[in-house]
Amino acid sequence: MSRSPTWPRAALPVLLAAVLVLLVLPGRLAPGERPGQRTEEATAPAPVPLSRVPSGFFTGSDEEGVRRISGVEGWLGGGELRVGHTYLPGDRWSNIEGHPALFAPWAEWKAGRPGRLFVLNVPMMDRNEAGLTDAEVRAGLRRGAAGAFDAHFAALGERLVEHGLGDAVLVLGWEMNGTTYGHRCGPDPAAWKAYWRQVVGVLRGTEGQRFRFDFTPSRGRDAVPWPECYPGDDVVDIIGMDAYDQPEGVSFEEQVGEEYGLAHHVAFARAHGKPVSYPEWGLFRNGDNPAYVRGMLDWFAAHRPVYQTVTDYCPHGVWGCADNPRSAEVVRGALGAPARP
Repeated sequence: MSRSPTWPRAALPVLLAAVLVLLVLPGRLAPGERPGQRTEEATAPAPVPLSRVPSGFFTGSDEEGVRRISGVEGWLGGGELRVGHTYLPGDRWSNIEGHPALFAPWAEWKAGRPGRLFVLNVPMMDRNEAGLTDAEVRAGLRRGAAGAFDAHFAALGERLVEHGLGDAVLVLGWEMNGTTYGHRCGPDPAAWKAYWRQVVGVLRGTEGQRFRFDFTPSRGRDAVPWPECYPGDDVVDIIGMDAYDQPEGVSFEEQVGEEYGLAHHVAFARAHGKPVSYPEWGLFRNGDNPAYVRGMLDWFAAHRPVYQTVTDYCPHGVWGCADNPRSAEVVRGALGAPARP
C-alpha cells in the first residue's frame, strides 16, 4: 500500500488454515520449482498461541507514531506489542539515508524493553511515489545494480547501527510486484534482482550490523508474478507478504488459494528454507469484516511468522478507525491481555 513520503482469539478453527495451505496440490510445480524438480509439499506446523507471534501496529512513522503504541497497548487491555514498524520516506535520497529525527524515537522505544523488534521499510529508489515511467524505473534499477546508489545505503546502515538499530529487519523494496512504487520489479526483473543483491551487500558491509532482509511482495499476481523477482536465498532472510482484504467480494479462503496468494507464499518460503512475515495487513475493500480478521489471525497461529503488523489507519485499521468495530473486537480478543480470573 502507498505510504506518504513525509516523516513519516479467533473463531475460525486454526485447522482451517493448516488444511488450506494444501491447496498447493500434487501435480503442480511448487513455488520456485524447476521442471523435473520435486519439492516437499507445504504443510503447516502445529499452531501456536498468538501471544507467541511477535505483533505490532503501524500507527505512524514519526515520533507521534511511536507514542501511539502505548495507546494501542492500553486498548488491548495491557497486551504487549513487541514490534515497532516504520517506513523511510522515498521522496529523496537524503531521506532514504535516514535521520536522527526518525531513528531516535524508535531507538528509545526498542531499548525500553528486551525482545522488541524494529522493522524498517526501505525504498530502493528516490521519487518512489512520483509515478516514474517504466523507462525511468528500468534505468534506475540498472544504475543501482551497477553501484550508483551504494553511498546512500552505506549511510543508512551506519546511521542505524549508531542508533542501536543494527539488528533491524529491513523490508527492502516492498510490493515490488505492483505498480505503486518506483522501486517496482516489472520493468526489468533481472536488474531488480541484481540491484537488491547490490544493496544487501552494501548494508551487510556495515560494521556492527546484524540486519535481516525481508523480501515482501503484495498478495496475488499484481503486475508481475512475484517469484520472478526473488533475488536468491543468500540475500534473503525472511519472505514476507503484504495482504489486505481485497478485491471486493473475495473471501479469506479465496485469498488463501488464489494464484500467488497466502498458500503459495508459505509454500514458496518452505521450499526456500525461509520463515515468513506479514509486514502489512488489514481491512480494505470489504468493510468491517471480522471473518477476514479471524482468518488472518488463525493463519498467523498456524504458520508462525517472524512478525505481523496491523496497518492501523482508515480504512485498514481497528484501533485508529471507528468504522470497523466488529473487526476491532476480534483483534482485541486475540491480541489483548488474558482476562484475569
